[in-house]
Amino acid sequence: MLQRPRRNRQSAVIRSMVEENRLSVKDMMFPLFVMEGQNTQTEISSMPGIYRFTLDLLLAEIESCVKLGIQSFALFPQIPESKKDSMATESYKKGNIYTESIYEISKRFPEISLLTDVAMDPYSSDGHDGIVKDGQILNDETLPVLAKMAIAQAQAGSKLIGPSDMMDGRVGYLRQALDEAGYSQVGIMAYTVKYASAFYGPFRDALESAPKFGDKKTYQMNPANRREALIEAELDEMEGADFLMVKPALAYLDIIALLKENSHLPIAAYNVSGEYAMVKAAAQNGWIDGEKAMLESLLSIKRAGAQVILTYFAKEFAQLKLA
Repeated sequence: MLQRPRRNRQSAVIRSMVEENRLSVKDMMFPLFVMEGQNTQTEISSMPGIYRFTLDLLLAEIESCVKLGIQSFALFPQIPESKKDSMATESYKKGNIYTESIYEISKRFPEISLLTDVAMDPYSSDGHDGIVKDGQILNDETLPVLAKMAIAQAQAGSKLIGPSDMMDGRVGYLRQALDEAGYSQVGIMAYTVKYASAFYGPFRDALESAPKFGDKKTYQMNPANRREALIEAELDEMEGADFLMVKPALAYLDIIALLKENSHLPIAAYNVSGEYAMVKAAAQNGWIDGEKAMLESLLSIKRAGAQVILTYFAKEFAQLKLA
């Protein structure tokens, strides 16, 4: 036999030499949750090891993560029900917990990258990503609300926004609104291919933002569709996106690879809450080796083509000091 692939697997050193993909903490973006109050953190029961923090403790958490080498974070707010309304006005109200957090984080840690979330659902009394009228999610009427939100975040210091709403045309609308407001330097990491997935449950627990009626299938993508992802990617690229994101990651590795092959923009992938929770639950029951499953899962996302991995495993990975 002229070729014996096992020759390149016979020792750890050789396996490392021929390794095609390697994980680094620099690949990771760590999602964080902020809530109102002081000196409080609460563990999210469906996401073991992940917490909501008040701003004072959130700053301490970010500092500890930076010391581990984590350089990128994504921030999401838990908004009290009393501050939610049908137009998500809290999202751009001066001094709200989210913009205050962006300001303080940006001032304290100017060296990090902070992705800020542009979507109505954390602030909406309907729990949807768009304005609701007669049971329908209104697309074009939602865009001005998203623009107000994006500008408020830019004013607070955000340099990278993440429209996660899946309204048609929102990337172009936000790009124009930001440019006209003097924030042409603010980048857009578009949630380009966001599927109507069953893997978002723990995240909605974290934000208490589940839809009050129906589901999100009229604006999030059908999990059965692959080619449609190219339509979304082409539109976001033409409208001015700086990154394209696939969400979720593990169940959609083929979509990550598809976008990687068809776009020159950086590809991000969101290793979502349900994917995290499954590994944690199985590990707690002794059914799998949690650390090895984490590393294999993250590696598969990178191998598929993601340059940025949003993952709740980021801190745990960084603590291993592997890269």
